[in-house]
Amino acid sequence: MKLFKETKHLVSSNVSAAERTVEEAERFWFSFVLYSLNRLSEKGGDSAQQKSDENRFTLCQILRATRLNIVYFFEELPQFVVKAGLVLTNMYGEDWETRLEAKEMQANFEHLTLISKSYKRAFRELFLSSDANIGKQESATGAPDYLSKYHRFGWLLFLALRVHAFSHFADVVTCTIGFVSVLAILILHVPICYRNFKINDSPHFVKKGEKGVDLLASLCNMYDASEADLRRTLKMTNKLMEDILKKRPCPASECKTETLEHIDTDGLVYFDGLLEEQSFLSNLSILENDYDDATRNRGDLDERLFINEEDSLLGFGSLSGEDVNISGIKRKFDSIPSPSKTISSPLSPHCHRASHVNGVLGPLNGKVASTPVSTAMTTAKWLRSFICPLPSRPSAELQHFLSSCDKDVTNDVIRRAHIILEAIFPCSHDCSLTGSLRSANLMDNTWMEQRRLEALKLYYRVLEAMCTAEAQILRAPNLTSLLTNERFHRCMLACSAELVLATHKTATMLFPTVLGRTGITAFDLSKVIESFIRHEKSLPRELKRHLNSLEERLLESMVWDKGSSLYNTLIVARPALSSEINRLGLLAEPMPSLDAIAMHINFSEGIPTVPSLQKHETSPSNFGSLILGQNGDVRSPKRLCTDYRSVLVERNSFTSPVKDRLLAFSNLRKAPLQSVFASPTRPNPVGGGETCAETGINIFFSKINKLAAVRINGMVERLQLSQEIRESVYFLFQQILSQRTSLFFNHHIDQIILCCLYVVAKLSQLELPFKEITSNYRKQLQGRPEVYCSVFVDRSSTQQNGRTRQDHVGIVAFYNTKFIPAIKHLLEELDLSRTTTRTTQVPESNNSNDGPCPGSPKVASFPSLPDMSPMKVSAKHNVYVSPLRASKMDALISHSARSYYACVGESTHAFQSPSKDLTAINNQLNSTRNIRIKLKFDDLEGGLVSDSMVANSLYLQSGSHTLASSPGAALKSEQPES
Repeated sequence: MKLFKETKHLVSSNVSAAERTVEEAERFWFSFVLYSLNRLSEKGGDSAQQKSDENRFTLCQILRATRLNIVYFFEELPQFVVKAGLVLTNMYGEDWETRLEAKEMQANFEHLTLISKSYKRAFRELFLSSDANIGKQESATGAPDYLSKYHRFGWLLFLALRVHAFSHFADVVTCTIGFVSVLAILILHVPICYRNFKINDSPHFVKKGEKGVDLLASLCNMYDASEADLRRTLKMTNKLMEDILKKRPCPASECKTETLEHIDTDGLVYFDGLLEEQSFLSNLSILENDYDDATRNRGDLDERLFINEEDSLLGFGSLSGEDVNISGIKRKFDSIPSPSKTISSPLSPHCHRASHVNGVLGPLNGKVASTPVSTAMTTAKWLRSFICPLPSRPSAELQHFLSSCDKDVTNDVIRRAHIILEAIFPCSHDCSLTGSLRSANLMDNTWMEQRRLEALKLYYRVLEAMCTAEAQILRAPNLTSLLTNERFHRCMLACSAELVLATHKTATMLFPTVLGRTGITAFDLSKVIESFIRHEKSLPRELKRHLNSLEERLLESMVWDKGSSLYNTLIVARPALSSEINRLGLLAEPMPSLDAIAMHINFSEGIPTVPSLQKHETSPSNFGSLILGQNGDVRSPKRLCTDYRSVLVERNSFTSPVKDRLLAFSNLRKAPLQSVFASPTRPNPVGGGETCAETGINIFFSKINKLAAVRINGMVERLQLSQEIRESVYFLFQQILSQRTSLFFNHHIDQIILCCLYVVAKLSQLELPFKEITSNYRKQLQGRPEVYCSVFVDRSSTQQNGRTRQDHVGIVAFYNTKFIPAIKHLLEELDLSRTTTRTTQVPESNNSNDGPCPGSPKVASFPSLPDMSPMKVSAKHNVYVSPLRASKMDALISHSARSYYACVGESTHAFQSPSKDLTAINNQLNSTRNIRIKLKFDDLEGGLVSDSMVANSLYLQSGSHTLASSPGAALKSEQPES
């Protein structure tokens, strides 16, 4: 009640900003209060520990009581975290956000949603879904019921593995290997009459030897898993069954049972009677009770709901009986699991043509269909294949560059890499743990050591490529300025570690964890992302687009946060801003020294410290500066991160609103890396008299303008506004960035864009209320309610009535109190005489040739955006390729929009180029156009396109092929638009 009373005045603002009723807002607030109480109190002290088990409640119980589903809950939780942050700090301490584990819980839920779908799909492919092929006598005994129980047994065994052997929030790759080990056990033990395959003649089991099918190798081939990891996980699974179910394992080679026929049993274990009728139900009950006992006091999700088909909690229904609005939250969540449902998703692993073997529809070569889980496994395979075989020390070529500096810095580079990566991937040395906790701790340490080694090898590989390129630019092998720059190396290490984490899809070490643990800021990291992508040629498209999405996230808000090193550069490049920057206390603290980080993590080193390397970064007096984050992380001080955007969209889906758009900055000025990381006051050798700070800010502002152009174009198209409106909004945004830069401080650039849209529409006398703008913004791929519901406002000089100041307000309050007063004189430069109409079609971005509006001074024409207009791709046929418009996305990703038009174009082979994919598609169509093929529509992952989508997008002509390629391209058989 105390927490509710302290925050209840915020409920009213949540009603207006989120466009919901008072009753709905109250139910959300009740759930947030209960969830916070449950998570924070249970770890808050002795009194909390004395609570009885009966007084604890889980998140599922909270959601049932408040009649909410999980998708809505996690969508709205960030607003509560932002608005109630001060109250939670006063009640529960500075570390409340870490203990709340809200982002981890959301990531865990989304990961398990994907994994449960993959498990269901695999079970459905391997075992019968009906009694069609079972004898009448067996069918009468309730075969389908046993199948459902086998399905539940497998999931409970997987959960036992997560609880007892894996960490609390295990990564997707580890969990996938876990459920593959469960599949192996089910194949060995489920009675053969329930199988949907013939083991010796199946497209799934293609790895065979003299003794029969190599089961584990075949499963690894299907899921791109490591056989060593699968064997290790299978041993843990077998040990769990031995300990929990009290079953005695027998070597499979000594057992004679029909389920083992035609299988190479060497190294496999069999449990007699595991799934037989006499003991199966008892074993099932034991697993249920074990899960209850292990999770009773956690207050987490009950992970059994993923096989309980509780649609009301999972987000596909409403506990109150109300219809779910699929255009909002559910629309965005539905797009998460399927890479083919969004034009922006870069998930593009190999897809395989379907084949019919033994009457069973399945992929060729035993590969599973393309899903986010299979994509994660494919990307992890790249890490195993390309990075793991590399040496764990600098190569001879890299050592040449390191030794060619003014002094040999090889040992310094090696020492720094080990310290920073151990800070990012720490190991626990708690010897007091016993039982399953000790087992999970040992596995966590092994996982950390493996990821640390992968990041180290990737760092050395890319560093060598960068040195080679930098030496060619400077025409000299001496790269002392770059290779002795502490900030540069930490950015490279952070980027390498983030790619490794993104590959494995962790739920705990979410970005920006690497920033805090390396002591750098978002602005620092943004300097190396483009170079990192350019110099690692083998990087899969999924990881390139992850970095692309990451750079977008940095540019849109994180570089503007308090404590960003951007402000240290701005006060040099734009001295007029220094007073405002200092007044708000935005400057970054000195970067923690390497010695301080080593001391904090108790790093045991064999190489002596070389503090002289720090002289290029900070003054010696700053070496002792060490700031600890809430987890004890060594970090530069920043405003508490409250960016809770969908975790899968950020990392696990590798999503970016326009394909590779932040890689399209080739028209921007490039500078040698050593000048990018040089002291801000140092003259830029290629900057025409500019300082390094001025050059860096100019490039940074160019990137901000490019990103803003993409987002303005998307909003104008969705709102069906004219091209003149788009030009005026973009011009106003540019003017604010250059002349009223302080308006961006502590803000998200989308907040500025939304305000620009509204003021231009208002001056143009268009009926465009803020409610319509925000509701359409929410439908954008980057749209999140907290962007317009929680806008930072500095009230230090306007505090009234002694009331606790509220630093976050709605977008309308920000517009009225801060935005308009700051830009009044800029509005006089706008000429809006031609912008008084709305249109039903926005011209393509690349066709913006009308020029600036008359009378508007220094209007920069709207920039050319990549891939925004049809491009002819065939010399012989009228076939054009262009991206699907954002306005068509709702039709594309809706479950109800089913038709015979299918979204094709997912990569046919791993790491293959789009041009080869399209060639393969055309070849398939040309070779099979006279063959009638039965289509299968029961898989929600298919990315089906609606009839209205096709009718609005494609103009069909007789005798031509029509395709919709994904992600991001639609092949059109039509004449170019005039």
